[in-house]
Amino acid sequence: MREKEKRKIKGGFLGSLLRSGSLAFRGAKNADDGESFKEKGHRRRAREGEDSAAAAAPLRASRQSLKAPRPRSRRRQRRFDVAPEQEPEPTEGEAAAGNGPRTRKGKRAVTFDDMVDDGTDEEPSLITRQVNEWPPKGMSNDDALSPQQAQDVICRGAPIHKGHRRPVAHAPEHCYALYTTTSGSQGAGTDAADPHAGMTQLMTMRTAGRGKATCPWETFEQPSCAFTYGSRPGTITLNHWAATASVRGPPPALRDPGVAPPRQMDLARVLDRMRELQRGGLEDDEPALLYRILYRRLLRDPDRLISPHRTLDRQMTDLILVLSRPGWIDFTKPENQVAARFLFDPSHGGGEGSEVGGHGGDDLDNKQDAPEDDGGEEVYRLFMHQLLLSIELDLRIHSPQHGDWAKETLLQQMPPTILWNLALARRWRDNVRVDRHGTMPQQTQLRFKLRRRQVKMIRRFAQTLKWPNLGATLDSLKRKDDEGRLGAISSDALAFFSGLVLPGPTFPFLIMNTLIDLDPDPATDELALLSHTRPNCGFQYRNSHTYWSASCVVGRVLAPTCRSVAGWVGPARPTADLDRSQIVRIRSRRPPQSWRQPGGGAMMSAEDVESMTERSDPLGPAADAYPVGDYELPVPQTESGFAVDSVRIERLGFKPVTSTTTTSTNTTTATDNTTETTDTTRTTNTAANGSTAHGPAPLYDASIQFAINGLSWPLRLMYDVHFVSAWPCAEGPHPLFFDYLFDSVRIDELVRVHDWGSRHNRRGAHNGAARGADKEHGRDGEGDDDEVLVVEAFGVGDNEALARAWCSHWGLSAVVADVSKTCMACAIREAYAATLTVVILVDERLCVQEEE
Repeated sequence: MREKEKRKIKGGFLGSLLRSGSLAFRGAKNADDGESFKEKGHRRRAREGEDSAAAAAPLRASRQSLKAPRPRSRRRQRRFDVAPEQEPEPTEGEAAAGNGPRTRKGKRAVTFDDMVDDGTDEEPSLITRQVNEWPPKGMSNDDALSPQQAQDVICRGAPIHKGHRRPVAHAPEHCYALYTTTSGSQGAGTDAADPHAGMTQLMTMRTAGRGKATCPWETFEQPSCAFTYGSRPGTITLNHWAATASVRGPPPALRDPGVAPPRQMDLARVLDRMRELQRGGLEDDEPALLYRILYRRLLRDPDRLISPHRTLDRQMTDLILVLSRPGWIDFTKPENQVAARFLFDPSHGGGEGSEVGGHGGDDLDNKQDAPEDDGGEEVYRLFMHQLLLSIELDLRIHSPQHGDWAKETLLQQMPPTILWNLALARRWRDNVRVDRHGTMPQQTQLRFKLRRRQVKMIRRFAQTLKWPNLGATLDSLKRKDDEGRLGAISSDALAFFSGLVLPGPTFPFLIMNTLIDLDPDPATDELALLSHTRPNCGFQYRNSHTYWSASCVVGRVLAPTCRSVAGWVGPARPTADLDRSQIVRIRSRRPPQSWRQPGGGAMMSAEDVESMTERSDPLGPAADAYPVGDYELPVPQTESGFAVDSVRIERLGFKPVTSTTTTSTNTTTATDNTTETTDTTRTTNTAANGSTAHGPAPLYDASIQFAINGLSWPLRLMYDVHFVSAWPCAEGPHPLFFDYLFDSVRIDELVRVHDWGSRHNRRGAHNGAARGADKEHGRDGEGDDDEVLVVEAFGVGDNEALARAWCSHWGLSAVVADVSKTCMACAIREAYAATLTVVILVDERLCVQEEE
């Protein structure tokens, strides 16, 4: 019993690191085998009995046994080897909590409960493994583990990734949506950022029910913004990375269903009914009254003489058919997804010219004195009429008379146009109230339930980003709040303070535009062109800081050196290549990895997502016994207590696109948030002040220059790459199956690695000796396309920024893992699951943010 308690005290990944005095990973110590790291700067692990030349070769790992080499017949599944078997979808609780058993093809899932009492004669596993110990105590490399023992000492606490392919409602058969779920990490956390800390609560909405979605397919917006931002700044989740390979197709066009139009209602009658609903709710307990209100005031019942539509299901059908008629506002279009613009400026018709709310817009209180054209009033009335019908439908769907299963099934089959109407109705019901109204739009008085929370949020947003004109901006915020005029600043400010925000990518631009509109500095007039329809953008303000959208590659690369909140990265260093206050769009290209998938396209395919469990299994292929020698404990090569401190960012460079050229530019759609590359030939005329004659903001190429050991290294941010936040693991570090190939490089030597993603020129300048174990056992190199480069970027944030800039320079997306939460083996396996070939290792305990 005492021995067991001692083990518990000794265990724990972080505790072992702190007790050993190590600031990064210390070498794996084994008293029986005498393993340790060699001299400083050694490129890979070296074990007794290895060839000395192979041990000293750069970027080369020896996978030989301590004893004579032993043939290894088990090999993991390669991409496109075998089509994965279809598996049933997990239940909601299983997908969320990761409590479901892990399965492998052709074999029943083995769980820890099976090891304790499985009804067989086999004894439970008594083998234990301490931190940084492999082989387990009392075993050698020649021994083998039973499935129960392997599950206990290898898989316990290691994340298991599973891909899902689901059909898209109202889309052609070739369309599909891709998702991932992860289990097995035993409550160590997730790879997603906290929405409250990141101020992104309004970016997502659960389709059925309240609270946070437990599965990525449970939200209105797709891909789900609840599973978009990773836990590390400038990263995304594994689910969002897989979702970028989805094929969703365009939204189906609206067709006239051939039903009678709704009854004509003036604005006063519309708002009267809204106030009735917000006071007493739906009259579903009185069917006769409910029928009379709906069909005498809102709709027409074509069967009122034969079979009146008194049931909720028939009334919902009538409301869906009426809202499917052409002529309503289509909120599936990105330019219409800032719904508050129809309230702030009724003349807005969704055109390109009114895409961005003006800085310091008209005061709503003064609109009573301003003449308003009939067209503007009609758009306002149309918006409120559409909103009322959507509220009626939403209340009937969520009536207590319907079960949860019926609600979810109905909502999953809803057309996208109806879903967006329901999302708008839900936001209105939750956050907005009509206090009084008249017959004209300017006589309507609205109350915002989230006003106080939103005021605190934007104050914290400005303070977190160290806004240059912070004092005057906060004074302006307080003054307008005291006067009750927050909604009169601009249409974006009205959307932000009211909470009338549709789920999706609009919110980051709403909060930043609101902050800019609150700033009284005239220089902010140059920053009034930010829009979610052009997310690859950023700006410089007052020559003091630059700020970048998290959707822009510059923001993703600089995120380790800045702060990341509400979809923005900053404050980043200024640049002399831009005006004192200027917005820019960044040109970036699709990564050149079309060779990785037949026919080109996204880096992952549907088959990659569905087979990720088999390709990244901690045990490797299923077997009756698991040799101990097939696994090793990978550790970083960086020596104990040493972190590279010779890397610094020297400057940001921006070059305007001025010539007539064929370029590949990235555009992001609001419906699926996927990057789409289009080749276009254009002439961009850049004026002296940086503005262009085509489009609201000029197009620039970006680069970053680093100082490494006294030498300058410029890197172009050429490709639109992503960085996937690694899932945390528990009870690590974990052993790694020998067939997960990887090489390691220190961050200050990374720039000497060229063309890692190229099939024919894999290593560039670092084409060292062949891997001994693999060559000896006949590996032909076919699987080397999946080999992972592990970049050890421990230390200051500039180190990680260098690794990310190198990835953008060569067009390689990467997994980013904090070794205080995720062990090296689990990070490498996740790279295999995501079909990525680069892993960036950092240690948050060593990363020192430079505070001004």
